[in-house]
Amino acid sequence: MTASLTAPVPTVRATGAGGLLLGLISAVAFASSGSVMKPLLEAGWSLGAALLLRMSGAALVLAYPFFRAVLRERGFLRRHWPLIVGFGLTGVTGCQLFYFAAMQRIPVGVALLIQYFAPVLLVGLAWVRTRRAPSRVVVVGSVASIVGLVLMVDLTGGSFDLIGTLCALGAAICLGAYFLIAERTGDSIPPLALAGGGLLTGALLLGVLVVTGVLPFVAPPVDVVLGGVTVPWIVPVVWVVLIATVCGYAFGVIAVSKIGSRLASFVGLTEALFAGAIAWLLIGETPTAVQAIGGALILAGVVCVRLDARGAGTPKGEAAIVPVVPAP
Repeated sequence: MTASLTAPVPTVRATGAGGLLLGLISAVAFASSGSVMKPLLEAGWSLGAALLLRMSGAALVLAYPFFRAVLRERGFLRRHWPLIVGFGLTGVTGCQLFYFAAMQRIPVGVALLIQYFAPVLLVGLAWVRTRRAPSRVVVVGSVASIVGLVLMVDLTGGSFDLIGTLCALGAAICLGAYFLIAERTGDSIPPLALAGGGLLTGALLLGVLVVTGVLPFVAPPVDVVLGGVTVPWIVPVVWVVLIATVCGYAFGVIAVSKIGSRLASFVGLTEALFAGAIAWLLIGETPTAVQAIGGALILAGVVCVRLDARGAGTPKGEAAIVPVVPAP
């Protein structure tokens, strides 16, 4: 896609601090899911049960803005169903299924590292589509973030597995699709309507997988320990539904619509940093000094991408893909 020399200059929206704050809140919410779900899985819950309750519960909470948009706008589903279904299949279901499938074949740290290669994939996509190399600041930020992520995760404990690696790459592609689709919200489709419709799509797909036996459903009424306190199973389930999923997707989609897919994807890398801190508080997994350095590098990478967006006035959406050429 190229821009005409006589085309008007696209309107560039300012990258506000509010969008960054929402992105960080979303990262914290998503980061809490692992530490809260892990005790349930260790106590005998199946992955299918945990994911189905998580997605269906969140879908019920966010169903109101979705159906409200359907009732208010005639032809809403006809115009927007590709985005809604695509978001549900990739950003909601695909990310988790591919990631957990990869975890079963390769080390968790390796799977996480490959999945969070999505921001670099988005930078490469913009490079291919615009035929313009990314700025030095973006390159430095990308390198710093990936190095920081390497230091944050544990890359030991397993050998190379082709299927596991392909599953992790699938998770990375789905994560990139999450940011690209969420960037389309705002003027065309309300962010919360996209999140609600995507979660409904994901819940329906997971329901089919559970009913057909592809994903076993095992959910015993157990007690788990969180932060040194013994709580019934309903407590982590409610947390995962309301905080880790509803807040994660709602704030995340709104943040992407405000600051664009590239910056939001780098902000999403802080999820690894917050996940380590939450695991330390809830389940006693103490981070190391090397992981602290990795977290600092991730934050430095986000700052670099943020500075590039501010200094160059980088637009979001289609304007971020099409080279901006002033009219003569």
